[in-house]
Amino acid sequence: MADQKTQGDEGDERRLSTREAAERLGVKPETVYAYVSRGQLTSRRNPGGRGSTFDAAEVDALARRGARREPAAHGGDLAIRTGITLIDQGRCYYRGVDTSELAARYGYEEVADWLWTGVLRPGVRFAAPDDALAAARRAVGALPPHSGPMDRLRVAVVAAASADPLRFDLSEDAVLGTARALIPVLVDALPHLGVPADHTSAPLPRRLWSRLTPERPDEPSLRALDAALTLLIDHDLAASTLAARVAASARAHPYAVVSAGFGALDGPLHGAASGLAHRMLLEVLERGTAAAVVADHLRAGRRVPGLGHRVYQGEDPRARALFRLLEDVPQAGPVLRAAREVAATAARHTALHANVDLALAVLTVSAGMTPEAGETVFAVARTAGWIAHALEEYEERPLRMRPSGHYQGARPPQPMP
Repeated sequence: MADQKTQGDEGDERRLSTREAAERLGVKPETVYAYVSRGQLTSRRNPGGRGSTFDAAEVDALARRGARREPAAHGGDLAIRTGITLIDQGRCYYRGVDTSELAARYGYEEVADWLWTGVLRPGVRFAAPDDALAAARRAVGALPPHSGPMDRLRVAVVAAASADPLRFDLSEDAVLGTARALIPVLVDALPHLGVPADHTSAPLPRRLWSRLTPERPDEPSLRALDAALTLLIDHDLAASTLAARVAASARAHPYAVVSAGFGALDGPLHGAASGLAHRMLLEVLERGTAAAVVADHLRAGRRVPGLGHRVYQGEDPRARALFRLLEDVPQAGPVLRAAREVAATAARHTALHANVDLALAVLTVSAGMTPEAGETVFAVARTAGWIAHALEEYEERPLRMRPSGHYQGARPPQPMP
């Protein structure tokens, strides 16, 4: 089939060939025809039936809506245009700014608010509305005693949603208001394990600390926790972020978007990965050697927790930044040495480097936190990222994330069962 511009129709100068349309969209020619079949593009046959042409304005509008569906980098199946996070040459950037530098200079709330709005407000604090916090605490308090932190976070977000009659307002100002209220609700609804912080003035990381450990915080530890929250806000289209964007594409309200993210986060391959690293480091400290612990993992056919990342060839830059801060935490010394011994031991077998889960585990072990604490930090931090992606997705065409299934079952007609 030939792809040529037509030369005699009205508006010819604005008609594109299939190949030209594909180039503008950044997809393969066959994907252009898939857009036509889905009703996302209209085509016109050339005189004589040789190829199809497309309206340039319509193609450009589709490109602006982020309709690319070519295979993504790192083996993904779907590429979505975003201006939030870039991972490039072993570094991670929020809106073009190195995340490690952001974490070293600003607090979690400042970076989250800037990521949502593009405006940095030094010293910004998030506060939980009384009615939403009361509903969340009642819901959390009604859970069985054995419930974990993720159970509490999930019911807290649902309870906060039920207390907000304006949750279906998806205007930018309303969503920003929800975000600034929801994150402190999640933190302040968790039960205290240590001495409570002053809620009226304390930054969110200090308030979170007393929910994670009974130990009193020192300033280097709080800086490390604050940096961990900042570094974990977003990481491109991870599984939970994609789930959140799918919910936002269906115009779910922000609470439901966060609930979708929590659902994808609740697994050993995503949010809970730091807990596995936490338990491993405790075992290394107990046995006094990383070699035996690493050997046990490999012998059992298990991956060594906290090592390797699909998008980084070298060390995870988030881990590197967090390790630097943990060097200033006196009680973290033995745990930090254990983590580095694990990485060095495993490197004899395969070229794997520390990821952020290992660095987060150093923080949680050294602070006397439970293995689940890392997942709590991850979930609270990533909530800000999900909101940023929701704000971006609300500007796109609704329900655009509707892939077609590749049916492989029995061909009809089949006999009635």
